[in-house]
Amino acid sequence: MASEPVVAGSCLCGDIRFEITPPSTAFRYCHCSRCRKVTGAAHAANLFVPAAQFKWIAGETQARRYDLPGAKRFAVSFCPKCGTRVPHKVTGTENMLIPAGVLDGTPDLKPDGSIFWGSRAAWFIETPELPKAEEYGK
Repeated sequence: MASEPVVAGSCLCGDIRFEITPPSTAFRYCHCSRCRKVTGAAHAANLFVPAAQFKWIAGETQARRYDLPGAKRFAVSFCPKCGTRVPHKVTGTENMLIPAGVLDGTPDLKPDGSIFWGSRAAWFIETPELPKAEEYGK
């Protein structure tokens, strides 16, 4: 059986680069208020992969991380030069969170659900074909 092709990603300025080896454990749209705040959008689009399937190519030490005080798992990492959100290890897990928008090219990956659906923005228009969960989901 052939292995999955490596998927590359980078920040806008290219100083931070990484690779992941699919498959992801999850690809979710997160509608929580924190994700809306850090993305400036209706939801975040996040892939989750085991840390063993993630590799920094450049800029790992340049990335800056903010852990929200009092939050169980919420954090955001970004490039200090261009401001792009970049991958980070999810607190208390062995998973990396990958903002899907930083993947290079157009990898054949599809979201498998929406989480924190009850927290969605009132102005968001529903995407009916995706399953919904009130919190983290399965």
